Amino acid sequence: MADLEQGVWAGNDPYMNSGNPTWNTSTFVTAMLKGKSGHFALKVGDAQSGRLRTVYDGHRPPGYEVMKKEGAIVLGIGGDNSDHGVGTFYEGALTASYTSDATDDAIQANIVAVGYRT
Repeated sequence: MADLEQGVWAGNDPYMNSGNPTWNTSTFVTAMLKGKSGHFALKVGDAQSGRLRTVYDGHRPPGYEVMKKEGAIVLGIGGDNSDHGVGTFYEGALTASYTSDATDDAIQANIVAVGYRT
């Protein structure tokens, strides 16, 4: 899910994402949000094994076509500074550009290699 300030989005429709991102029952999850002007993508995967799966890759939601970068980016918390999230945030990364699929795959392989276990 992408926290785009005025809502949490799984695609560009506030009521549905045909990619159904509620697929994962893993204990440790990799989630990736990628954005560029007019476009964003969501990728998910098991942080203990396997590859990432793209659950959305398309236009930004209405009202978010133009990126509005305001203030700092804080990983693991919504832009509204709320504490409504559930779970534990372990690590994150920011990149300077829209990464290639090969880079995304390399990031996932690195995460899997860490060996997260309960």
